[in-house]
Amino acid sequence: MEIGIFSRTFVRPTLGEVLDAVVGHGLHAVQFNLACAGLAEMPDEVPPALITTIREAMAARGITMAALSGTYNMIHPDLAARAAGLRQLRVLAAACAGLGTSVITLCTGTRNTASMWRPHPDNSSPAAWLDLRQALDAAVAIADEYNVTLAFEPEVSNVLDSAPRSRRMLDEVGSPRLKVVMDGANIFHHGELPHMTRILTEAFDLLGGDIVLAHAKDLDRDGEAGHVAAGEGLLDYGLYLRLLHASGYDGPLVLHGLSEAQTPGCIRFLQDQLAQVG
Repeated sequence: MEIGIFSRTFVRPTLGEVLDAVVGHGLHAVQFNLACAGLAEMPDEVPPALITTIREAMAARGITMAALSGTYNMIHPDLAARAAGLRQLRVLAAACAGLGTSVITLCTGTRNTASMWRPHPDNSSPAAWLDLRQALDAAVAIADEYNVTLAFEPEVSNVLDSAPRSRRMLDEVGSPRLKVVMDGANIFHHGELPHMTRILTEAFDLLGGDIVLAHAKDLDRDGEAGHVAAGEGLLDYGLYLRLLHASGYDGPLVLHGLSEAQTPGCIRFLQDQLAQVG
């Protein structure tokens, strides 16, 4: 596994300067956000000339685009917002081949209208499940059309808030186009930290064969909004990385949830942890 990073970790006025910051930290894999190229994260259009510019700029620096960020609230209460997100997902899917990636990351959504990363009591309702299932079916049809993979992240604030629910949805959708982003810091509900070994092991038992991207951050408490930079919290990184390795995952370990100032320390932490895993 190599260490990668969210491109938006580095705030710069131009794409070239963002990418220079990536390689300046010795990294050559990113989860890319189109905001780094002057667009909205979910744009209505990606000009062909810009697609070429992004790919050439990354190639010139030896950077791989591990995935393209495509998160939108898939079960937003406003049907127009959902429809807009799906249209924009198609725009991203159409751009992937030109950008040099085949993976788009998703958020499975929430009924919370303030933020797609905040929970809502209705997220566990049968109606929310059905809405997500229909949204994923539509998204997978787009993925089939453009030969891309969609990867959702189990997240305690969203509909797919656990490994068992994620496994159930994967089986219901039944498409090889739908896969998983694994983030060990995202799957602990309130009161579950004392059961870390069981929770992490279960997650990999259920989802290990479907992981196409892995994230690296940490948590200082279980439940909502307890995230800190990798190595600064309570996650058992040795176990997390051993489980990732045992699952057969050999892609980038993508840092996020950190500041630029924290980046060197987080890289050193992951390098040490990966060396121990071997």
